[in-house]
Amino acid sequence: MLSLKLTGIHLKNPLMLAAGIMGTTGGSMKRIAQSGAGGLVTKSIGVEPKSGHGNPSMVEVDCGYLNAMGLPNPSYKNFQQEIDTAKESGVPVIASIFGGCALDFSQIAGAIHADAFELNVSCPHAHGYGAEIGTAPALVEDITHVVKNVADVPVWVKLTPNVTNIKSIGLAAQKGGADAVVAINTVRAMAIDIDSGYPILGNRFGGLSGRAIKPVAIKCVYDLYEALDIPVIGVGGISDWKDAIEFIMAGAQAVEIGSAIGNNINVFNEISSGMEKFLSEKEWDLEDIYGMAHRL
Repeated sequence: MLSLKLTGIHLKNPLMLAAGIMGTTGGSMKRIAQSGAGGLVTKSIGVEPKSGHGNPSMVEVDCGYLNAMGLPNPSYKNFQQEIDTAKESGVPVIASIFGGCALDFSQIAGAIHADAFELNVSCPHAHGYGAEIGTAPALVEDITHVVKNVADVPVWVKLTPNVTNIKSIGLAAQKGGADAVVAINTVRAMAIDIDSGYPILGNRFGGLSGRAIKPVAIKCVYDLYEALDIPVIGVGGISDWKDAIEFIMAGAQAVEIGSAIGNNINVFNEISSGMEKFLSEKEWDLEDIYGMAHRL
């Protein structure tokens, strides 16, 4: 009931691991697959090893999590084994990659092997990367086009919500040849310790994830569905099966789950079970609810 084909990739269900959570090692990704995920997105991988920002790099707040990890990674040259190990789980592995220019992205995409690439042009707190690139439509189009020229697998582009009009960025990705867009990355945010007056995160500001950003993500998915001819993958604040259904009704063909794993490693199985029960009771399938909010 929940299986689908997304950009040519078969998924046993529309629930995927989001980049940045449990995606650093092949072993951790296999554990997520065994917990019911239909697909796995790796930690974002760059050209050179990167230690990331200093601690504190993540903190729980009333409405979710703030993080400023700073894209720590071992570089693509040291990551293929982790992808290969994750593939042993039998579910598709999507490599999240980042860079400072189109050449960086193409270098990585031409060297590693995965079932798809997710281009991180949306991290809100890494200087010279992510959203500093992903807020410019021309750069997004160029990066997407270059990766499409070297990749023989689908290319997804992960978009930032920290823009005036996300549709313009989505259209740029589509023009560059993207097979799908992923919406959204974290929302730029910060917290301050009132006893000292200092920002809590080592980087001073970071990105907000968790339930608080779900309404923002839903609106972005809704807008992108109306503007684009390619699939939209929803991410942001999904914690239960109702959230996943809502994203699909807004126009997401599939969803990614991140922060909710921190409190429940079995969240994928629980969400898929809830979705199956709901669809069965309604006598619907995924195709019936896909984009439903646009037809009413």
